Amino acid sequence: MTHDIQIIGGGLAGSEAAWQLAEAGYRVKLSEMRGSGEMTPAHHTDGLAELVCSNSFRSDDATSNAVGLLHAEMRALGSIIMREGDTHKVPAGSALAVDRDGFSAGVTAALEAHPNITIVRERIDAIPADGPVIISTGPLTAAGLAESIGAATGSEALAFFDAIAPIVHFDSIDMDTAWFQSRWNKGEGKDYINCAMDREQYAAFHQGLIDGEKTPFRDWEMDTPYFEGCMPIEVMAERGFDTLRFGPMKPVGLDDPRTGRWPHAVVQLRQDNASGTLWNIVGFQTKLKHAEQVRLFRTIPGLENAEFARLGGLHRNTFIRSPILLDETLRLKARPNVRFAGQITGCEGYIESAAIGLLAGRFAAAELAGDTLAPPPVETALGALLGHITGGAEADSYQPMNVNFGLFPPIEGRTKKADRKKMYTDRARIALGEWVKATGSRAA
Repeated sequence: MTHDIQIIGGGLAGSEAAWQLAEAGYRVKLSEMRGSGEMTPAHHTDGLAELVCSNSFRSDDATSNAVGLLHAEMRALGSIIMREGDTHKVPAGSALAVDRDGFSAGVTAALEAHPNITIVRERIDAIPADGPVIISTGPLTAAGLAESIGAATGSEALAFFDAIAPIVHFDSIDMDTAWFQSRWNKGEGKDYINCAMDREQYAAFHQGLIDGEKTPFRDWEMDTPYFEGCMPIEVMAERGFDTLRFGPMKPVGLDDPRTGRWPHAVVQLRQDNASGTLWNIVGFQTKLKHAEQVRLFRTIPGLENAEFARLGGLHRNTFIRSPILLDETLRLKARPNVRFAGQITGCEGYIESAAIGLLAGRFAAAELAGDTLAPPPVETALGALLGHITGGAEADSYQPMNVNFGLFPPIEGRTKKADRKKMYTDRARIALGEWVKATGSRAA
């Protein structure tokens, strides 16, 4: 055997797992379908860790936000995803957003250059019969491998829809109508472009979303539910006239320079690449047909002449019943040589996916050394997310989940909400430090 472990899938989770194992001194075979003549319905390149939806890793605030805390914990454990995310950061207020092409190229280059990693462009149609393996094929697992996973787990995979937001060329935005401003003036002030709507414009846009022609579902998609964090904008519109104004089109904290007041509704765009030539429409995931998207989105003030680098879309996302299928170190109980990582486990979000890849890689490295790595404490973001996946959630109603303080053990006593968040993060930092100290080189 020319490798110590095989990883199937070169997304964020697989890339992170490969890096962790390689850095620990183990030879990794990373099998990635893209680049072998195969492609998924959502990907556009063969780059490792390609971002197919938003370019945002969400909040980078490690003192009052669970995902920001997860960022900090991953940085502390040598995450390649966080390293390249920081390297290819673009302005986004208090969030961490990245140049998607630069980020993917950076991860790809780092893994290609590592002497312990061999990247093989191939489609894997069945779980390997023996040897350690990590499956991190994500929400678009190829049919053959999905069937093999189903046979190994003895239960059907669950599924939900994940959506893609459109991207606009900056030089096609009318900046005499739109303006730069971050909500509540956070960040550098030019992190978002804002397009204001009055009530009449909003009403027409809302009706257009409801009436617009949508791409029909395939037969196998008909009973697939949406994940709340990636709800298509037209589905939100159907929930009520003002639903969008409390979601992606929320106007609070944004002053229209023409009136000095908050608009009735606002469409925001966030920088998508380092040069600032591309901007994605925040929260505008959609299943509208492409021609309908162009027509309707050009009714947004400031986007009348918008040119689109990419239009929105929707794809099916599959995941397993992790709470009953996986042990606390992400091993498949029925086949302990197999681990799962990333979105296929039922976590949601780029960083959550990479975090589970990081843990899978470290658990596997410890096992290859003839050792056992205890899971991180549930008081940490890593431990809370892992605990939810491997037993904290109800298996029968298991749904994809972003990291959030609701997954952490509660803070005892009555405290103010703002104080409670800081208490969570302070407690987590102490717990992570103690875990690293207790596990020594296995975690450090």
